[in-house]
Amino acid sequence: MDVTRPAIADRHLFLRHLAPQRPLTHAAVSSVASHYLHKAGIPVRRAGSHTLRHTCVQRLVDAGFPLKTIGDYVGHRSASSTEIYTKVALETLRDIALGDGEALP
Repeated sequence: MDVTRPAIADRHLFLRHLAPQRPLTHAAVSSVASHYLHKAGIPVRRAGSHTLRHTCVQRLVDAGFPLKTIGDYVGHRSASSTEIYTKVALETLRDIALGDGEALP
């Protein structure tokens, strides 16, 4: 099975595999993401493409990327939209507080 991107000018990330090759709708992308999240046994409150987007942004924040860079990457119009991801992760803090005293990275 050929999994290379077809030689078309469209810049959308997700395209139909069969002709006519046009962008997938938001609903189609979300449906596929939801299917594979459930199939993998990943428990999420809101399975779908939003979960993938949120995870991507959160990992960029955790990796220390500047909020402006992250916001530009995901197309946030307002810095306050990106700042939401800087909320304190209480479970992570709880694990650290109750941990065995091991040094943090």
